[in-house]
Amino acid sequence: MASLLLTSENQIQRLNQMVAKVKSLQELDTSQVQIKPRPKSWNVLEVIAHLNIAYRFYVPKLDKALETLPSQESGSMEFKARTRQRFVIEGQRPKNGVRKMKLKTLRRFRPMLNEHELTPEKIDSIFEEFFKLHGHLKESILKSRTKDVSKIKITSAIGPIVNFYLPECFEFLLCHMERHMVQIDEILG
Repeated sequence: MASLLLTSENQIQRLNQMVAKVKSLQELDTSQVQIKPRPKSWNVLEVIAHLNIAYRFYVPKLDKALETLPSQESGSMEFKARTRQRFVIEGQRPKNGVRKMKLKTLRRFRPMLNEHELTPEKIDSIFEEFFKLHGHLKESILKSRTKDVSKIKITSAIGPIVNFYLPECFEFLLCHMERHMVQIDEILG
């Protein structure tokens, strides 16, 4: 398997594209974001809510790491992902606009939205939380440019079997989001 070189510039560019896509989704009619392609499938809003739940897990870990990591002189540079982490990251990354395989979502990351309680205000709050959380992700990526990112590892949401250095964590989160952007495309047809 070829090496995976990570740069904050590439990560921010991809994040900006996905945030712009979600902004365009927010403009859709509320009925469009609530349509399920199949009874047991998620709708667009549930995908966005899932991304919020998943990223919330990482917020305190990223904040603590960025607060604790020592500063370094040089700014943005390439970071080579380690073998196991590269495998986990690549497992999330869609290939040619296709999700490789469907993965079972852990219960704690499943969106529990009651369709009867989804007012326009509640729908907007789900989108606004997405923008706030992913603004945090962008700021975290930017802050990491001046830190020695090889000094602290972050435990993944699946537990200590996988831990990430900051650039690997950012890449995992971005690939996870890209995977769900493909899912949204599939939902909207």
